[in-house]
Amino acid sequence: MPKNKVLLIIRDGWGFSKKDPKKIGNAVKLAKTPNTDFYEKNYPFTLLGCSGHYVGLPDKTQGGSEVGHYTIGAGKIVLQEYEMINRAIAIKNKKSKDSFFNNKTLLKVIKHVKKNKSNLHLMGLFSDQGVHATTEHMYALIEMAKKNKIKNIYIHAFLDGRDVPEKSVSKYFVEFNKRIKKLGMTKTVKIASIVGRYYAMDRDTNWNRTQLAYELLVYGKGFIETDTLTAMKKAYKYGAISDYYVKPMKIKNTPNISDNDALVFWNFRTDRARQLTYAFTDKKFKHFRRKEFKKLFYVCMTNYDQTRKLNCAFPEEYLKNNLGSILAKNKLKQLRIAETEKYAHVTFFMNSQIEKPNKGESRLLVHSPKCPSYAEMPEMSAYKITNKLIPQIRSGKFHFIALNFANGDLVGHSGNLKATKKCCEIVDECIGKIIPLALKKNYTIMLTADHGNCEEMIYPNGEHKASHTLNPVQFSLISNNKALKNIKLKKKLGLANITPTILKIMGIKKVKDMEESLI
Repeated sequence: MPKNKVLLIIRDGWGFSKKDPKKIGNAVKLAKTPNTDFYEKNYPFTLLGCSGHYVGLPDKTQGGSEVGHYTIGAGKIVLQEYEMINRAIAIKNKKSKDSFFNNKTLLKVIKHVKKNKSNLHLMGLFSDQGVHATTEHMYALIEMAKKNKIKNIYIHAFLDGRDVPEKSVSKYFVEFNKRIKKLGMTKTVKIASIVGRYYAMDRDTNWNRTQLAYELLVYGKGFIETDTLTAMKKAYKYGAISDYYVKPMKIKNTPNISDNDALVFWNFRTDRARQLTYAFTDKKFKHFRRKEFKKLFYVCMTNYDQTRKLNCAFPEEYLKNNLGSILAKNKLKQLRIAETEKYAHVTFFMNSQIEKPNKGESRLLVHSPKCPSYAEMPEMSAYKITNKLIPQIRSGKFHFIALNFANGDLVGHSGNLKATKKCCEIVDECIGKIIPLALKKNYTIMLTADHGNCEEMIYPNGEHKASHTLNPVQFSLISNNKALKNIKLKKKLGLANITPTILKIMGIKKVKDMEESLI
C-alpha cells in the first residue's frame, strides 16, 4: 500500500502572471477565487514551467494540453514531434537518412504523384504558433516537392484564430505569396480551399462540422472566391467573428482531391487531426456519406491513432514507463476523470499516447455541452464532473486520481473575458467542494495546471487574446500530513517534475531517467 493517496487537479489553461491584471485581461486574478487563494497562501506553493524546453518544444513556444499532459505523465522532458520535425528539416547533410527530405514515407508520396501523374494536396492548420501545426512544415513539404520536380501542388488551409490573433490569417497569406514567389513556384503551388478549424479540426464528435470540411476538400462545396485575400474580406463581411469560424470557401480554378492524388496532413498534434483523417481512411466510417477513392495516398505527419494502420511520416517511440504504468505495476487503483474536450488528455496523452487503459485504471467521461462557443456556457461540465467525482473520493478505493477541469482553456479560447472570469469562479467553487472531502479521505492534493491561457486575454494593442501563453502555472501541495504541510517546494522546475513528486509521496521509487521531485 502507498504511504499517501494522491489527487491531481489540473485546471486547464490556468496560468500565472505578475502583470497588471486589467491591462492583460487576467481572468484568474480578476475573478473571485477564495478557495484557490486560501490553498496558495496556507500550503506549499511554487511555479512550474510549462512551455518551450520545459515540455520538449523549441524555446518561446507556447505549451498546450497535449504536451502538458504528456510531460506530466512521462515524468521527464521528452522531445515533442514539433521539435523532432524541425531538427529533421535542419539537417544539412543531404544524404542523411534522418533528413526531412529523405523521409521514406514522404518520398513514397512523391513517387505516387509521379507514377500516377496526379496532384499533391497538402492540408493543415495555417498558423506558425506550433500548438497543432506550423506552416514551416508546410513550406518544407513544398520545398521537397520542388526538389523532386512536382509541379501540381494544392494547399488546403485550415484557419486558426485561436492560437494566434482572431483575424490574422491575411498576413499569413501575404507571407505565403512572397515565399512561393521566392521559390519560383507561383504557377505550381496554389491555395485551393480555406476553412476555419472549427470545422476542419473538431475533436468533439461534431461530425456535421467535419462533413462540411470534407465536402469542401472532396467536392468543392463552399463559397467560390477568386483569391484568398478577397475570400477573407468577404468572410468577415458575411459575419465570421474570427478566422476560427470561417465557413468553407473554394478558390476558383483549383482542383478538388481526386482519385490517384496524394494528400498529406501537416498537423503534428494528433487529437484535432483524427476526425478528418477517419473520414478519408476508415473503411467502416458511418458518420456521413463519402466518396470512394481509387488509389488516394493519404499520409499523416505523425501517428494520429496507433490503433489504426496509417501512413505516418514521423512515428514516435512510445515510452514504456509513465505514471500510469508504474502505478499499475505496483497494483494500485487509479481513476482518470474529465469532460469530452479534455478526456483524451488525462487518458491517452498522460499515458504516453497509449490508448489501452492500464490494469487497475478506471475512467469517467462526462460529456461536454454542445454549443458554438463555451462563452455561452462557462460552467461547461464542471459541476457534473464534481458530482461524479465526489462519490469516488468518498469511496476511498482509488490510490491516485487525475482530474481535469477544461474551463480555463476552452472558455479562454473564446476571447470573452467576462465569461472566462465566470468560469474561473466556477472551477474555484468546485475545488472548494472537492479538496476538503479529499483531505478527510487522506488524499494529498496537487492543485496545478498544464499551460497558460486565461491569465492573459488582452494583447498590448487592446485586441482580444484567445491563445495560450508562455507563462508558468501554479502548483500547490495540499495535505494533512505535517511533514508535507511544512516543506518548501523547489523552484524553477516544470511539469515533468510532477510525477516524480507523486511517486515520492506514494513511497514508490521513480524510474532512473525521470526528473527530480519537487520536494
